[in-house]
Amino acid sequence: MNRLKLMLLSICLMMVACNANDSISRENRCQFIFDTTLHPLPCHLTGIIGNNGHFCQVQTYVDNQGIRHLKTTRNYDNAKDDVTLTTAREAQFNYYLGANDCIIIGTSKYSIEQKLVAYDGQCPNCLSEYGGYSYPLTWQNNGDHLHCAKCNRTYDVNNGVVADGAAGRELLRYYAALDGGLIRAWN
Repeated sequence: MNRLKLMLLSICLMMVACNANDSISRENRCQFIFDTTLHPLPCHLTGIIGNNGHFCQVQTYVDNQGIRHLKTTRNYDNAKDDVTLTTAREAQFNYYLGANDCIIIGTSKYSIEQKLVAYDGQCPNCLSEYGGYSYPLTWQNNGDHLHCAKCNRTYDVNNGVVADGAAGRELLRYYAALDGGLIRAWN
């Protein structure tokens, strides 16, 4: 009888442990690495480190010569940056940026520890309600909010919740970390 109780307790603990990270989206692949030591300030991505409330929208593309670029848009002033990834180390990285090749990454102004957070750059409610992949979020309210023109919801970028509009899902969240000089986001 004790063995049965122990086995049931173990199964319950495993189920709880599996659900501990339910807030991390696995609906779309996210794999992002950026070496800040290769791109010092004024690079937008390097600038989010240690600055609560600073976020960047990140997209990637490959130019005609086969060189990968990161396009970033800062939240607080909509400034755009084009970062060319030219080193052999950067060429080894594979980039998958969520639902439509776009993530939002930064440091919440609510975070005391200045931990990075990352979200998908598409509206989670429109992705689930309408299918497809093109429901981009745009900066509003001095970069504190992300807005979806399709459903008219507005999200608080600092915690991912719906701040205005119909109730719904929070922003799709990814793991994010600063490891040495590497900014990473993944699921």
